[in-house]
Amino acid sequence: MDINETIKSQLADNPVILYMKGSPQAPQCGFSAKTVQALMACGERFAFVNILDNQELREGLKAYSSWPTYPQLYVGGELVGGCDIILEMSESGELAELVKAAANKTEA
Repeated sequence: MDINETIKSQLADNPVILYMKGSPQAPQCGFSAKTVQALMACGERFAFVNILDNQELREGLKAYSSWPTYPQLYVGGELVGGCDIILEMSESGELAELVKAAANKTEA
């Protein structure tokens, strides 16, 4: 499976997925830590991928998304954005709505 197929599979299998440095329990950068906090505040489960564990994925995802930095949050297979966008959405309540809607689709 090539890297784009891997990414598409991960996005299809996970309604909310965060590509980040480290893990939610041990983020490896401040931006990933802030993004995880915002996501956890939504109260829904989310998947994550530590991009530091896979150099091919790390580079491939940048090309796939046309987004040069991490973390990258995808909801419903669509790129939502990075840390700054996620924090703005969290403050406005938009992030919780988006994440809850995606989580409820999988439960239905």
